[in-house]
Amino acid sequence: MAEATAQLTLEREPTAKDMARGQELVTVGAMTATPEDRSAWDEFVLAHLESSFFHLSAWRTAVREAFGHEDIYLAARRGDRIVSVLPMFFIRSGIGGRMLVSVPYGVGGGIVSSDDEATAALVERAKAIAQQRDCSVIDFRSARAVVADLPVLDRYVGFKRELPESPGEVLKWLPRKARAAARNGRTRFALRADYGDEHLEEVWRLYTRSMRRLASLAYPYSFFEALLREEPDRIWTSTVQYQGRTVAGLVTFLFRDTVMPYFIGTTDQAKRCSASNVIYLALMERAVEEGYRVFDFGRSRKDNEGSYNFKRFNGFEPHPLEYQYYAPPGRMPPDLSPGSAKFRIFRRIWPHVPLCVTRPLGALLSRHIPG
Repeated sequence: MAEATAQLTLEREPTAKDMARGQELVTVGAMTATPEDRSAWDEFVLAHLESSFFHLSAWRTAVREAFGHEDIYLAARRGDRIVSVLPMFFIRSGIGGRMLVSVPYGVGGGIVSSDDEATAALVERAKAIAQQRDCSVIDFRSARAVVADLPVLDRYVGFKRELPESPGEVLKWLPRKARAAARNGRTRFALRADYGDEHLEEVWRLYTRSMRRLASLAYPYSFFEALLREEPDRIWTSTVQYQGRTVAGLVTFLFRDTVMPYFIGTTDQAKRCSASNVIYLALMERAVEEGYRVFDFGRSRKDNEGSYNFKRFNGFEPHPLEYQYYAPPGRMPPDLSPGSAKFRIFRRIWPHVPLCVTRPLGALLSRHIPG
């Protein structure tokens, strides 16, 4: 699309500060998915402290392939040097209308920038694209609000905690009740975690069961496959077995010094034998052993008491996620959150629908509800 690929140069004369720094004017343009552009993009993302796994090119490829959304990845440069990036997807939703999301199906996204002027240029370009494409909203999923004068969505919190120095300290580092549950799973039920990419499909099947139980949509297996193919060294897949049957499975993302468990699936037996506690404990221990310093438990909605309380039960305190949004003049952003009243009947029915229906239908519907 012409509007996505056009270059934008800030029309002004260089200031004295520009001249002193020897910098050129900021230009904004689209980054292609060629190996050269991917490499330059990921190099910037990996070097920036406020970026996330969801900013990597792998997320771009996996979302495009699994869901069919158009990717619009903008970068701002001074000369040949990238100073800011904004990954977005253009989504045509039969439920929420047209929107730009940075990024769908992820708990992170938004602008990553080391240059305030470049940030402003990216915002203006994104606004222009939203208006050209008749979008109702731009969804910036930044952990910290970086766009001046845009409202912050007070709905989500994140959970991060620095890990202990050694694997042997992890168990006692957990709160008393969480420690007892994990120990009980290991001693009474003899649960142990096993790692390997060969478990991916089994984990996905457990995940789809859990999502149905929670009245939520499960993403297609092709999404899991694409992520693992694109980033095999940044993903761990693990399972826990009880009496010869897998009762819990987990897909974890690795990014710089942080581990983030992201997709989990459990059976009905899992709670009785503390499988979730064991699989997370094993992940924390392996993370410390391999030199990771931070455990990121992802996000929860403030009104999702189950997820929210489980993370606090494990010793993680919430911190606000400062997601921002832009609605063009005269437009109203859609409410596609699971807690929306429009999904109330759906959430009552979904847990009772057979998996042979919820798996393909969930994959289809998730294309219209970008996570």
